[in-house]
Amino acid sequence: MKKITISIGLAVVLVLPVTAVAKLHPDRGDRRAAKAECTTLRGNTDATREAFSTQFRNFGACVTRRALDEAREEQNAHMNAARFCRAERTRSLQDFRTTWGKNTNGRNAFGKCVSATARAKEHAADEKDEQEATERKNAAEQCDADRDASAETFATTWGTDEDAFGRCVSTKAEENNEEPTQQS
Repeated sequence: MKKITISIGLAVVLVLPVTAVAKLHPDRGDRRAAKAECTTLRGNTDATREAFSTQFRNFGACVTRRALDEAREEQNAHMNAARFCRAERTRSLQDFRTTWGKNTNGRNAFGKCVSATARAKEHAADEKDEQEATERKNAAEQCDADRDASAETFATTWGTDEDAFGRCVSTKAEENNEEPTQQS
């Protein structure tokens, strides 16, 4: 009896982590979006390229990380869209089928609802990513201007090590990102 309990316990311990951690596999679309985002993030100026290199080892590392983010955003958008559509369907099935259904009996309404809602959520997430990339580029330009204006003040504020510019960019990007939410 003791051996069976231990065996079952061991099996559960080994199986749970495998099922709990669903691996994301970015597809071509995720990689394409990630490449475009990394290109935007890298920018064309020396300051934005320096900020890019402090955040990522190289362009491939950026694409890999951003592609995983894209896949995660897509997965979250679909899960949230399905929840939203289930809630809408329970309110009034007939209204739901009329609004979302595209065939004669409206039976394809759930799929249409999930697809359209997920697409909208993914689009919103992509816009947020683009805004964050733009804010990071602006922060890099601002830090570069601060460093050029007074190297001594920059060194006092951010330090003189190789990560000083990256700290400046990260801090200023976060500050720029928080400003609109405080005004709302």
